[in-house]
Amino acid sequence: MARDLEIVLLRSFVAAVQAGSISRAASALGHTQPALSQQLRRLESAVGRPLLYRSTSGVSPTRAGEELLPYAERILSLSAQALTETGRVLTGHCGVGLLEDLAASQLPQALADLARLHPEATLEVLSVSSAEMRKAYDAGRVQLVLDEVSDIPGSPRWTVRRPLVWAVGQGVDVAADPLPVVLFSHPCSWRTAVLETLEHADRSWRVAFESNSLVGVLAAVRAGLGVAALMPANLEPVMAHHDADALPTLPDIELGLARHPRTEADPLIDAVETALRRMI
Repeated sequence: MARDLEIVLLRSFVAAVQAGSISRAASALGHTQPALSQQLRRLESAVGRPLLYRSTSGVSPTRAGEELLPYAERILSLSAQALTETGRVLTGHCGVGLLEDLAASQLPQALADLARLHPEATLEVLSVSSAEMRKAYDAGRVQLVLDEVSDIPGSPRWTVRRPLVWAVGQGVDVAADPLPVVLFSHPCSWRTAVLETLEHADRSWRVAFESNSLVGVLAAVRAGLGVAALMPANLEPVMAHHDADALPTLPDIELGLARHPRTEADPLIDAVETALRRMI
């Protein structure tokens, strides 16, 4: 008999991965922690493989979880769009500015799915420096910007907190003294947060590699140069770190969405903002 994956179970799984914690995910969804845990076990039973590593510090996806995550996110996005957009005809242009780490996630795919539903609309995704993003926003090329709150142009319409996780290069000893660290180049608030976390934990460290791009940081971690702080969606399975006591817990980051004031009541911009909020 063919098996189907229930959307409610997929939603619980995505929420747990995004929150990095079953308790935080349960609170966000309005469930109790035992109820959410039961839903996750049902999904694992349906898939036939463990989807989450569980520890005292939270949860992270297994290799099977990493494989399922983009499908789960896309199914949820398509389901929501089908319910809200069927029968509507959206036209016009919407430029979306994304933090590079978000541009490498499933958000652009969700926007592509929205564009496919509305072929008369044009969507554009930009991932550039904060200064360049401000210019694009002021010029009207970009109507929505989803980035760290400190980097968005103007006050956020809404904010969301997301965890950072450690990515560990193959062969890297997380007990090394000093700890080899792969960092994003200045200016980067994550860089400061990572180093302050290590200092507060009395861990000595050395900069093994730094880059101004996610591509560069990922390449350095793959090469086994050190450890780095990433968003869970950008963590490759071979980089997952499972020893909760070996490295200090990283702080959350706060993301926010800015919307150009001239776009109020624009149906296309409304739909794109809704899609971003659902996916993030």
